[in-house]
Parts: sequence; C-alpha cells; structure tokens
Amino acid sequence: MVGRQDLGSGVNGRRVAVIGGGWAGIAAAVELTAAGAAVTLFEAGRVLGGRARAVEVAGRRLDNGQHILLGGYRDTMALMRQIGADPDRLLARHPLQIMDNTGFRLTLPRWPAPLNLAWGLLTARGVGWREKLRTAQWMQGLKHQEFCLSGDRSVAEWLDAAGQTGCLRRHLWEPLCLAALNTPAGEASAQLFANVLRDSLGSARRADTDLLLPRCDFGRLLAEPAGDWLLAHGATLRYRTRVRTLHAGIEAVTIDGENYTAAIIATAPQHAGRLWPALAENLEYQPIATIYLQYPPTIRLPFPLLGLRGPYGQWVVDRGDGLLACVLSGHGAWEEVDDDSLAQRLAEELDLGAQPGWQQVIREKRATFSARPNLPRPPTTLAPRLFLASDHSWADYPATLEGAVRSGRRAARLVLAAE
Repeated sequence: MVGRQDLGSGVNGRRVAVIGGGWAGIAAAVELTAAGAAVTLFEAGRVLGGRARAVEVAGRRLDNGQHILLGGYRDTMALMRQIGADPDRLLARHPLQIMDNTGFRLTLPRWPAPLNLAWGLLTARGVGWREKLRTAQWMQGLKHQEFCLSGDRSVAEWLDAAGQTGCLRRHLWEPLCLAALNTPAGEASAQLFANVLRDSLGSARRADTDLLLPRCDFGRLLAEPAGDWLLAHGATLRYRTRVRTLHAGIEAVTIDGENYTAAIIATAPQHAGRLWPALAENLEYQPIATIYLQYPPTIRLPFPLLGLRGPYGQWVVDRGDGLLACVLSGHGAWEEVDDDSLAQRLAEELDLGAQPGWQQVIREKRATFSARPNLPRPPTTLAPRLFLASDHSWADYPATLEGAVRSGRRAARLVLAAE
C-alpha cells in the first residue's frame, strides 16, 4: 500500500528514504518533512508504531506492549504537538507514586525539585529513618557527581557499594531498574540507570518526575496521527514494503533500484544488519510479556501503576474500565509458564476480590536489547549519505521511546546538515 506518490525532490532538493516506521522512523520522517524534504517512509508492517502500536486481538484493540512515559520525555511530547496529538489531552499526568501490594509507598508531592523527592523519601511507608537519610545523602552525592559514575558495572554492584541494601532497594531501586532498563539489576548497567535517575527523580524540573499514562492506545497516541500528518504534508508511506537492497554511494543512496539523496535506517537492531552489514547485531535481548486481565468496570487500582512483589508479578497498569495490564520484563521463571496459567497466577497475586472475565497474553521474545554495562553503541553516521536512528543508537538511555524519538530527530538533522 502506498500512501501517496513521490513528489519530486522536495523544496530543498532532498529526496530522503526512511526505512522503518517505529517511533524513531516516525520522528525522523516528521522532522525531514517539516523541513521541506520529499520523504518516503518504508514500513514492513501494516501500520506505523513499531514496538508501541495498537493491535487487534479477539475483536479488541490493545497495545502490543505497555510503555511508561515520564514528564521528562520532552522530545516525545514535542513530536506529539508537532503532529497535532495534544499530550495534555492524550496523556494523564500524575505526580509519581511507587507503591506495591506489600504496603510500600513512596509519593512525590507537587513541590519544586528537589523538595519533592526529599519529602517522598522521608515519608516513604515501610522504611526506617536511617535508611531514608542514607538514601537522601546518596542521591545528593549523585547530583554533585552529575550522575556520572567513575566506571560502569552492574546496578546490583553499584547499590551494594552505596550501601543501598535495605527496603528501598527491594521496593524502589530494583523494580525501577527492571522497568526502565528491562534488564535485572544483577545484569543491568549502573551508568544507564543513573542516567534514567538523572532525568527523572534527580531532575531539577519537578514536572520531569511525573508519570504520563496514555488515555488511549498507542496507535491513537502517536502512530496514526503521525501517519495522517505525513500524508497531509506530502510524504510517501509505503506499508507492507520490506527493503531488499541498499547501496550508499558518494552521490546517492540506492534502495531497491531507486535513488535518494540520503537515507535513514530506523529498523529494530535485529533487522539493521541485513541492510548494512556493519550493523550486524552483537546484542543480547530481553523478553517482555503483557498480560491483559479484564475485570468488571468497577475494579480500579489505588493508583494507575502498581508494583506486584510476588513470584511472577512485576508491574500492573490500570487502563480503565476494569482492564489491567500486567507487565513482565526480563528473563525469568514466567517464561516457562503457559499463557492461561500465567494469567491465573497474576490474578491470584492481584487478589482483587473478583475474577477476570477475559484475558490475553502478548509475548515478545526479543522485545528490547539487554542494557548491560559498557554496552557498545553504533555510530549515527554510517556513510556520507546514510544514517542510523534507533533507541539502541541513543547511547544515553536504555531502550526507551524517548531515546527512539531523540535518535530519529538527530538523524534527520544530520541529513539536513549534510551537503
């Protein structure tokens, strides 16, 4: 399916191909189109969105996975506004709360930073005063270091060295690490986790710590309005089109026999090496499962994000109208449990006094790359006219939507800056 025929070489003489319609590819295509380039976006699937899109399952419209957005996702919200998807309308903003089914709770008030974090730590339920003060001092020390560690190691080793071995480690740091890096603390990069803390709990802007939860599915949140915007502004969208050949020459990039001024590879890392052998993956991957449980509409969680500290549960997102989405990240015992049994066990851990009337399990075996210490990242410029955009190429972050968007905008600007 072709959204619109190619329109010459654009007002600035550039005809650019973007390969991959995930959030990185969308961000790149929008940036280039807004600058006047004639953009052709190739997407192998039927819709845009990549790992954050809507899917039709058993007559229901669900997300292919859950994603947590934070107030510090400035590029993501700027992109949404650019395409007419108002984040203030489509995202519900909540001051951050970390709570779980054991009674632990940390709540940040709507106070200026860093007072909000200080108050949240000092009033955290289930934590002793000595541990609270020690953690507050540790966070202050990280700020003085600008969250730059002397060397990378695992999050578990980092927490051990900092004396973070108590309740907050079990109920805050390790669960946050798994949610943000999709990699267990014993294997995850301490520097990447520190970067996440820098731009969230450690940010000088209070709003950066807010939790942003979609009021709609991810297709309506970004992918579909982006597709409409691109078509309205003259871009070509080629769905169900897998690029077969790519050659980057001195004067042009040739894709399946067509010449382009420049091109951006914005596919998932496991597919990029097929197009450009230098990107042959050397990554390890982590799985993610989303288990949807439909309860009666009267069932609601005390806060839209709840931690589950059970044999299997990790996090639960309240999607409204009784629909709960349980998220399991990283390798674990849950991988060996069949779908029906896994849904039943998570319902038991939730213990909401009612049984779900419907369930659906969506598994992705290679959902994200393992965010391990000292993970090598690929360059953004692959050849004079060929660039890379992907969450993996944004070295400051683990696999996040914000990293994908930033990488896409960066690659587009490099195209525009090239002669």
